[in-house]
Amino acid sequence: MQRRTILKLLCAAAGSPALPAWSAGVPAPAADHHQHLFSPAMARLLDTGAGGGPPSIGAADVIALLDAAGIGKAVLLSVAYVYGSPSRKIDDEYTKVRAENDWNGAQAALFPQRLRAFCSVNPLKDYALEELARCAAIPQLRHGLKLHFGNSDVQLELPEHAQRLKAVFAAANRHGMAIAVHLRASVSKHRPYGAAQARVFLEEVLPAAPDVTVQVAHMAGTGPGYDDAPSDEALGVLADAVAKHDRHARRLLFDVASLARPDMKPQDAARLVQRIRQIGVERILYGSDAASGTNLRPREGWAAFCQLPLKEGELARIADNVAPYLK
Repeated sequence: MQRRTILKLLCAAAGSPALPAWSAGVPAPAADHHQHLFSPAMARLLDTGAGGGPPSIGAADVIALLDAAGIGKAVLLSVAYVYGSPSRKIDDEYTKVRAENDWNGAQAALFPQRLRAFCSVNPLKDYALEELARCAAIPQLRHGLKLHFGNSDVQLELPEHAQRLKAVFAAANRHGMAIAVHLRASVSKHRPYGAAQARVFLEEVLPAAPDVTVQVAHMAGTGPGYDDAPSDEALGVLADAVAKHDRHARRLLFDVASLARPDMKPQDAARLVQRIRQIGVERILYGSDAASGTNLRPREGWAAFCQLPLKEGELARIADNVAPYLK
């Protein structure tokens, strides 16, 4: 409760669009559970020319954003998996994956009381288990693993993909590493996504990691906004499992990175709130995504989240939620 007294009431102070009167009693979030860094090498890789890529973002940049928002901690989800995307051909691919993960760990070590880094990898790569084990032995990277099914073109309906994922989840579980997973299948390749894929994840993949936190990024979607019907269908499967106390969903948490927007349609906001309540606010984590492009920064992202038709007590509980890996 002391944190609420010390921190500025962000929802009231964030400005931008007009905020409901009840938001004045809501504190800033304790943590941002979805942040990304971009090393200089990664920024060059993603640069499409004419300033079309993200800038290099380091730990000091994220700390400045957290300070502006009154947020104490954050997790840095490595984007090393980008090197393993099947849409790219990268020389010395695994060397670059290791370097990106190590850079994230070194950046987090600059602010050890406030930042934690997760390593990342394309789980379908032959080196995936090797990299996971390597990260688990590094103090700055041992806390967790980030997987991006869309970027890695994971297709849960394919048995060979599900089997590979089970092996990766089991290895993370053995090493005590939390898992943050971008579940949404590739949008650009129009991969199937919905209830069927969510059931494979719930019934076949999740049981391989029964002892660690599994954080579903973007509430099983991708953002920005919450208007993707396949994502809501997938989330519905997971939300039903949580509501029914399914043992496989026991350690599931969900982050809301990039879902709330100032210009959301009322029906999209209402649907998102319905899912949040179905899951339970105690499992919802605030996150804001990479500070690049049109993504809302942590302060503005929380202001947008405060516009959702949630009760003040619900918002306050979400603000106070901190994942076990950040404690």
